Amino acid sequence: MALYSYRAINDRGKTSKGMQDAANVMDLELRLKRGGLDLIDAKEGRGKAGSRRGKIKRAELITFFFNLEQLTLAGVPLLESLADLRDTMNDEHFRKVIASLVESIESGKNLSQAMGQHPGAFDKIFISLVHAGEESGRLPEIFLHITESLKWQDEMASHTKTIMIYPAFAGAVVVAITFFLMIYLVPQLAGFIRGMGQEIPLQTRILLATSAFFVDYWYALIALPVALPLAARWIIASSPEMQFKLDNLKINLWVTGPILRKIILARFANTFAMMYGSGISILDCIANSRDVVDNRAVARSLDDVRQGIESGKNLTQSFQGTGLFPPLVIRMLKVGEATGSLDKALLNVSYFYDRDVKHSTRKIQIMVEPAMTIILGALLGWVMLSVLSPIYDLIGKVQF
Repeated sequence: MALYSYRAINDRGKTSKGMQDAANVMDLELRLKRGGLDLIDAKEGRGKAGSRRGKIKRAELITFFFNLEQLTLAGVPLLESLADLRDTMNDEHFRKVIASLVESIESGKNLSQAMGQHPGAFDKIFISLVHAGEESGRLPEIFLHITESLKWQDEMASHTKTIMIYPAFAGAVVVAITFFLMIYLVPQLAGFIRGMGQEIPLQTRILLATSAFFVDYWYALIALPVALPLAARWIIASSPEMQFKLDNLKINLWVTGPILRKIILARFANTFAMMYGSGISILDCIANSRDVVDNRAVARSLDDVRQGIESGKNLTQSFQGTGLFPPLVIRMLKVGEATGSLDKALLNVSYFYDRDVKHSTRKIQIMVEPAMTIILGALLGWVMLSVLSPIYDLIGKVQF
């Protein structure tokens, strides 16, 4: 079935544009006729409706679910809301996805079933939540939950990028200055140092040898940081066990590991609470949360939790048995189970870790700047000491 962009006219003479999937133009005309429209012309779009393509940007999903929440809350029928969003969405691929949703609902499917045909656009969690909203009649509330969750994920992703990007940028500056010193500045001074006719000190010889290595093998030094990650990625991608070890290393690295672990646990707690509060069973909450954490070590622990629950343990015992989840999470799970407010308890965990991540991120930013300053100062000090040592030796031998 292909996706068509069309122009049509209604019985009042008003022209409208839109997108619709159909087997052919005649089928498109019949489908529009059922909606009270007469086809003027149509053009087949690229690709197939419902085909798997890249994920939709988070900003587009936020706009989509926010508008659905507002429209359905105002009493606008779901089909009309989707049709409006289809015609106003900026992203062409997302427009095609929404057009396919409209067609699927018109053919008798509900929204969650229609969304399930587009796994590249909608996560399983969203589909499960929408299904729960359809069963309970709380779709506007579910759309609000999803919107808030997407906004929160966007904020957490921003913190994650901040942790990685700022040190990487500072490190790149240090590397660039090192290349400048070793390839340009030190060779300019080498002739002067050797021409003094003095015995060259050890630290100066090390500096000159390092500079010569940079001059002779600069291409290898530039290619190595590119080649090594590509080779490592290929090796890791070919081995599930290596992928597990890498993910486990990420959450145990000094400085960044604890922060990344908190981000993952906050994401898990927020998603679990949202699904559980929407009426989804605990086992399904754990299964869906497994995809959200995006870390194989944590995902394997969640598999152990699920097996523990299936074998008869309660939720707290199952989480405690993995050894991965900190006392705060275990304690809040225990309180939530005892009071029957598991979703509220987990939202408290998410709030605590969210606040802690922001504080830790700011602290890293404060620490990185002086650390880079110290590294640069040590590098420049080494160069200056190595250059000035022969001069001081020469001055010391001058007899007045």
